[in-house]
Amino acid sequence: MDPLLGTLRLTRLVLRLDWPRLLTWVAVLAGFPILTAGAFVELYADAASRNGLVATFGANPAYAALLGPIYDSSIGALTAWRIGVIGGVLASLMAILLMIRHTRDEEETGRRELLGATVVGRYAPLAAALLIVIGTGALIGGLVALGLLQLELPQAGALAYGLGVFAIVIVFAAVGSVVAQLTHGGGTARGLGMAILGLAFVLRAAGDASGPEFLGWLSPLGWFTRLRPFAENRWWVLLLSGTLSLVLAMLGFALASRRDIGAGVLSPRAGPERAPTSLNGPFGLAWRLQRASLVGWTAGLAVIAALYGTVANNVDELMSGNPQLAAVLEALGGTEAITATFFAFTAGILALFASAYSVRTALRLRVEEENQRAEPILATATPRAAFMASHLLVAIAGSAVMLGVGGVIMGATYGANVGDVAGQLVSVSGTVLGQAPAVWVITGAAAALFGLLPRLTPLAWALLVACLVVGQLGQILRFPQWLLNLSPFTHLTAGSGFLPVAVLLGIALVLLGAGFGGFRARDLATS
Repeated sequence: MDPLLGTLRLTRLVLRLDWPRLLTWVAVLAGFPILTAGAFVELYADAASRNGLVATFGANPAYAALLGPIYDSSIGALTAWRIGVIGGVLASLMAILLMIRHTRDEEETGRRELLGATVVGRYAPLAAALLIVIGTGALIGGLVALGLLQLELPQAGALAYGLGVFAIVIVFAAVGSVVAQLTHGGGTARGLGMAILGLAFVLRAAGDASGPEFLGWLSPLGWFTRLRPFAENRWWVLLLSGTLSLVLAMLGFALASRRDIGAGVLSPRAGPERAPTSLNGPFGLAWRLQRASLVGWTAGLAVIAALYGTVANNVDELMSGNPQLAAVLEALGGTEAITATFFAFTAGILALFASAYSVRTALRLRVEEENQRAEPILATATPRAAFMASHLLVAIAGSAVMLGVGGVIMGATYGANVGDVAGQLVSVSGTVLGQAPAVWVITGAAAALFGLLPRLTPLAWALLVACLVVGQLGQILRFPQWLLNLSPFTHLTAGSGFLPVAVLLGIALVLLGAGFGGFRARDLATS
């Protein structure tokens, strides 16, 4: 049999089943740069204002680590700086999640085995998944280029930007094809893919900031900034993405031929002969299922926090040659104001990272229910509330641990650079941990969706993306204040006081209560 037989039919099947999810990704990833460019056209219409923005942020390693370097003062170059890295991370995330969803997850649910019993080649499911993700990336890149052209930006730069986004998608689609073959389960594959994405971000940030520049060349995300759309348009950089994606895709097909359906190339480690007593209850089981994920996410956040702490002492360079900004900062309280602003900004990023972990952990409840592993547990004396609370406790406590570790590492790293470890550790840790109530609101929303509308649990991810858009682009796009206030992270600024914290904690408790009540009242695996 032709190993690719049935690829196009599987592709049509996936499109028919998954088109709402795909269109959502397309709308978000294509809309980000177009809206950002439109805002820059309105806010920075003259060259003097754009040059001032470049002089303020362009040479600072701290903001280069966050957003990448600025290579030109044009509208297109500023757009590539402000949203390029963020959009690249989201595009990478989309590629990894979609690849694993349509390969490894299909095997876990047994649908791949049913398809394999028909006239379908061995490589057809993997090839169909690659076609879907690559096609989605091409659509996103094309829409971005067309949208930027509609704003009358240079054609070459718009094409370079669109191809850069497409290049990121195909690389991480190929990464997803490999990790889906290596591991035994979809959760492990996603964790490995996220770890690779996190490493790519850290290498890019280190290369773009104060570290050796060659580190950025080791990251596919770094290749986008080195493509320099709307500046030099270095087309040859795209060859790096094309070559790597081709090599990884071929490796994915080769690994697919060396394993059985449902198995991974890397065999899972054999467990002990006897289960520990901690597995006698739902809380011990939830911890056993989620602990590896917590360790991995915490390690990734710690690396990012250390990087931010390292470059934070360069933030005051923003005032160099900018007397207007220096005067504003002096009026606001001196040079410490901009450092505090930087830490507030990075604390929000770490909080979004912790929220992603918390949502993923809370939605493990739905995975356990859909895969019919919740029913045997609830058939025992375990109450529904205990089963649900076990996973939510790991999500809530785990996110707090992540924020605590990130705050300690960022504060200690920055304190070591400025000679005030104890003081900065307390200050920065407090700033980061202060984001916890907002994280728990997002967790509560995920729990409420699971309890009340289980089929709509993916909306928890949409809520998190909305918070990302509001936090990163709200000011640039001039969102109305009422829209900014819808994000829980908006209310946790420096000096916000106790009232916003109390309100957010109350909202989180209400959402959690709604989730518990809904789960008690509904049947398993129903809408």
